[in-house]
Amino acid sequence: NNIVLYPYAHLSSELSRPEVAIRVLRGVEDGLKERGFNVKRAPFGWYKAFSLRCKGHPLSELSRVIRVEGVKGGKADEARVHGEYLIISPEGLEERLDLANLEAYDVLNRYPLLKQFIVSEEVGGKPKEAPPHITLMSKLGLVDYEPASDIGHFRFYPKGALIKDLLEAYANDIAVRRLGALKVETPLLYRLSRPDIAEQASRFLEKDYRLRVGGEELTLRFAGDFGLFSMLKDALISYRQLPLRVYELSKSFRLEQSGECVGLKRLRSFTMPDVHCFCADLEQGMQEYVELFKVYTEVVESMGIDYVLAFRVVKEFYEGNKRWLVNLVKTAGKPALIEVLPERKHYWIVKHEYQFVDSVGGNAQLCTVQLDVEDSERYGIYYVDVKGEKRGCIIVHSSMGSIERWIYALLEQAAKIMKAGKTPELPLWIAPIQVRVIPVSTENLESAVKIANTLQNAEIRVDVDDRDLTLPRKVRDAEVEWIPYIVVVGKEEESTGRLSVRVRRLRMVEVMDVNALIDTVRKQVAGKPFIPSYTPIMLSKRPTF
Repeated sequence: NNIVLYPYAHLSSELSRPEVAIRVLRGVEDGLKERGFNVKRAPFGWYKAFSLRCKGHPLSELSRVIRVEGVKGGKADEARVHGEYLIISPEGLEERLDLANLEAYDVLNRYPLLKQFIVSEEVGGKPKEAPPHITLMSKLGLVDYEPASDIGHFRFYPKGALIKDLLEAYANDIAVRRLGALKVETPLLYRLSRPDIAEQASRFLEKDYRLRVGGEELTLRFAGDFGLFSMLKDALISYRQLPLRVYELSKSFRLEQSGECVGLKRLRSFTMPDVHCFCADLEQGMQEYVELFKVYTEVVESMGIDYVLAFRVVKEFYEGNKRWLVNLVKTAGKPALIEVLPERKHYWIVKHEYQFVDSVGGNAQLCTVQLDVEDSERYGIYYVDVKGEKRGCIIVHSSMGSIERWIYALLEQAAKIMKAGKTPELPLWIAPIQVRVIPVSTENLESAVKIANTLQNAEIRVDVDDRDLTLPRKVRDAEVEWIPYIVVVGKEEESTGRLSVRVRRLRMVEVMDVNALIDTVRKQVAGKPFIPSYTPIMLSKRPTF
């Protein structure tokens, strides 16, 4: 029952920093004491008065490197623990799922996208070809690899930067206007000498960027919890202020394996909008979860992408709240894959993801919501209740998904349309240029500019092709750039005021005046943010990227 802890440096060829070693030794000491042992922790260097009897192989001391077991490149506490699989239909019917016999389920035959996701995510049918968005993002002049930077870091050209900013504005609008969240900003760089930061980093094995500054080791944030939880730990929170919603949009960095970096689907640097809701108790947390579920379901539906719904839930919570979860699935109006875990291994008791299924059969998480019952106590985040006593919160984590991954999803959805033999397009509110005005000749350029100015004043992104090229070439270039509306201006349009408008989505030409065109565009982008174009209105003034 008596144990002496001794920091024996000869057991490893890779020694840690002293402050880390001391923290580990103290943790081992506390753990052994909790189990009833008498523990003495010897200072380093007190080795003259003891001997070791080794029953192992005489060369065992040559095996000097000892590592924590875990999943390389991922959170140790997020290591995948599989449970029982269920399908809940849009009608609320529960059906147990046999992964080896997917053909037997009528609901999967009715919803082949969910079946494709299950094959990709759970059965292991990963795509064998690169997703076409990698080619499209460069071809459309949006985004490209940056050879001067690390793998998984990208350059955004003006049109790509505009799309990114529009998505960020949309995320901001959802969090601040729709949810009433407080917007904050926290640092990108954190000290690993802080116990809470070191603990998170240790669970994120070999996936964080680290650097030394002035002899101290720091890490770039790989998630949005670092600064926010530190901020909320120092805040004075009353029960009257709950639920408290806090929003941050910030860069995060993850040192993914180079082979895992795939275009905008998986990067080493990405922009994440996070909303954390701090709640008084589980009941309030579940209410917040429902609200966030409705909001994010509206988001993915408004984007016009193919997605599936997947839940992971602890068995005890599921059995006690099955009707609650079934109602969420009914709200979405589509079936959901449910994985029921035998016990809680993580900080959450239920989470769900909106998974996008791309054009080559791969999938990627977009929006997510998680019901956290652990981190408030772990990080010291408390509120003062009606009796003046400190209590821990229930935290609901949520995100719209990384901005870069949304660009991946929108381009992959367009690639699906192309594969089906139809005309690809981006949502009109996202299109970098919504209308292109093409004069038939230089004689019509002045009229074309007037029409463009009218559209621009109506908050429509528009440009004018004033280049010295043939009309067919100009129209073809506009088609290659996926311009939604092409207006050709000649003598007839000048004299009548009636415009010939080529509508990309319909593959036809419609005749309308400029006010009708404005109404048509504005109706389709209603409720979405607007940002003016980042490129000159005249194409001749624009560099080629």
